[in-house]
Amino acid sequence: MMGAVASFVFMAVAGRAILKEINTFELMLYRSLIGMAVVLGLISLNPRGFTLLRTAIFRQHLLRNIFHFAGQNLWFFAIAAIPLSQLVALEFTNPLWVALLAPFLLGESLTKQKFLVVLLGFFGVLIVARPGAEPLAWGHAAALAAALGFALNAILTRKIMRQNSVLTVLFWMTFIQTLFALGLSLPGGIPWPSAALWPWLIIVGLTGLSAHFCLTTALGLAPASVVAPMEFIRLPIITVVGLMRYDEPIMATVFIGGAVILAANYLNLKLK
Repeated sequence: MMGAVASFVFMAVAGRAILKEINTFELMLYRSLIGMAVVLGLISLNPRGFTLLRTAIFRQHLLRNIFHFAGQNLWFFAIAAIPLSQLVALEFTNPLWVALLAPFLLGESLTKQKFLVVLLGFFGVLIVARPGAEPLAWGHAAALAAALGFALNAILTRKIMRQNSVLTVLFWMTFIQTLFALGLSLPGGIPWPSAALWPWLIIVGLTGLSAHFCLTTALGLAPASVVAPMEFIRLPIITVVGLMRYDEPIMATVFIGGAVILAANYLNLKLK
């Protein structure tokens, strides 16, 4: 989990630096190309080799990556639009979206208790965003929409992982998202990044894979009820990074709202 936290923090800092020069679609193109090169290298070292690329559920991979690609672009947009601490706190709503949508997509039950827990989580969102106290920005909407995209991605990943390995999922993720990003970047022309931008692009490409790998490994080593609360450490870390690197203020409401959202996530796990 510390590896996952570090991956997300480095990705946020690198993403903000990259977006000064190129847009989110171009960022996702280079990130996906770097990620695909790494995944292909790992597949070539695997005993099963390129047979891992075979899948009988390509449509599920395609749908999963539509949501993940949209969520990731919205996440990078929000990075440049709102303080990093607010982005991370709002991102914590991901499991609440899963709880709300799983009954419709996975056939899981939505009890009265779970519904109340979801309402508690979104009350935390209001504390973080502080509507009325300060103007709501497009970045807040993008952060919440990104969390929704990641939730839909998580639901579909549950289905896919029943039949495919992690490397298979990572290959189709990087391949499909390369095509999406290429198609959306071509109309405006694809700029060649400056020499100063390449280290940041490499960081984004590598941390995109390492975050996914670390989270998956953590969930394989410990129950979700142990792993999920550990994500909260990302909030104070990213807050310090925002203060030290971008002079972003430390807001008590972010921590209070983030704690309410985290408490809702924890109660949701206990109700399963």
